[in-house]
Amino acid sequence: MADTSVKKVQADHSPKGSMGQKYLASGVGLAMRLWEELPVGYTHESSTRDYETIGYVIQGRAELQLEGQTLLLNAGECWVVPKGASHSYNILETFTAVEATHPPAHIHGRDEV
Repeated sequence: MADTSVKKVQADHSPKGSMGQKYLASGVGLAMRLWEELPVGYTHESSTRDYETIGYVIQGRAELQLEGQTLLLNAGECWVVPKGASHSYNILETFTAVEATHPPAHIHGRDEV
């Protein structure tokens, strides 16, 4: 039987994760999260995750270190972090972005630091 659930999520009431992300809509195999107003100088040490991430920058700038490459992310640009890829980031300008993860990052502790 197919999942025919209908969900609507109000971001103002979404739960927050340990890294400051807001968890938005989540399905069986895909989830969205919001990084909102991350301050200049905010960094995340290099890590690998058991999920794939795609993202879109709403405002600001960040530097993404991905498998030895440096990507400068500006408003209106997208990125992909493959499952298992080593990555870190540094916020250069107050940053807001939305990401989708597959499978959902918050299920089974995948999003833990």
